[in-house]
Amino acid sequence: MGGKKLRKLIAEGELVVAPGAFSALTAKLVEEAGFNCVYMSGYCTAAFIYGYPDLGLVTMSEMLANARLLAEAVELPLIADGDTGYGNPINVVRTVREYERAGAAALHIEDQVWPKRCGHMTGKQVVPKEEMTAKIRAAVDARASDDFVIIARTDAIGVEGLESAIDRLHAYAAAGADVVFADGQTNMEQIERVPKECTEAPCMINMGPLTPALSVADIQKLGYAVAIFPAVCLGPAVLSVQDALRTFRGTGRTPALEGEELIRLFGSFNKLMGADRYMALDRKYKS
Repeated sequence: MGGKKLRKLIAEGELVVAPGAFSALTAKLVEEAGFNCVYMSGYCTAAFIYGYPDLGLVTMSEMLANARLLAEAVELPLIADGDTGYGNPINVVRTVREYERAGAAALHIEDQVWPKRCGHMTGKQVVPKEEMTAKIRAAVDARASDDFVIIARTDAIGVEGLESAIDRLHAYAAAGADVVFADGQTNMEQIERVPKECTEAPCMINMGPLTPALSVADIQKLGYAVAIFPAVCLGPAVLSVQDALRTFRGTGRTPALEGEELIRLFGSFNKLMGADRYMALDRKYKS
């Protein structure tokens, strides 16, 4: 169902904007804000859920567990980070099947050597193009429904250069990828050339820390079909919590969370969580 929704959004031609969520709660907040897609970032999952850097320390089962929670929390199609697929083509087969069963609409798999690292970190390595194309073919064959979206990511820009990255995206599209994605873009030439030259499949862009800041309108004009914003929730959440804790530690009081303000927050938060619906069910089965 989610894959069908995502494919429809892409086919309609408007840029699919997918804010990054790292928990069921942040996925609900993305949905409440009116977005039509949500993204589960590996970087944010590693950091927020497990307290690790994005250096390949989180396993497939751990990533899968978080993807399942996000998919169950919202009606939005979920694009999920599948790292390298966690092994060779037969490992990719299992990864795709598990993510699809978990309720994800799409999965992106990258061509890094395992253990991988965040696409905006240095020191990455990539596998040969032929090895990655075999994994893409396996991913396409493994899905139970053709609606499930396979996204092929290359990290070759920072390792072999832009020309190699574009060549890889051509090969990954030919192998059956539904969407292609060059991560680690650091300048406008890279950003502009990818969708101009990789026309066999829709292109996705990651608005990460090293990528020049662009508006949604700018990204749309450049020809991208999907844009993910992995840290749009994580960054403000960390800064706000740090600030609140410093204030609490220094003053002994919780700013903006007392009296009427706290009561309003409590009410709106319960509404977001669906408390009224569950309380209605409780009354129904008690009667």
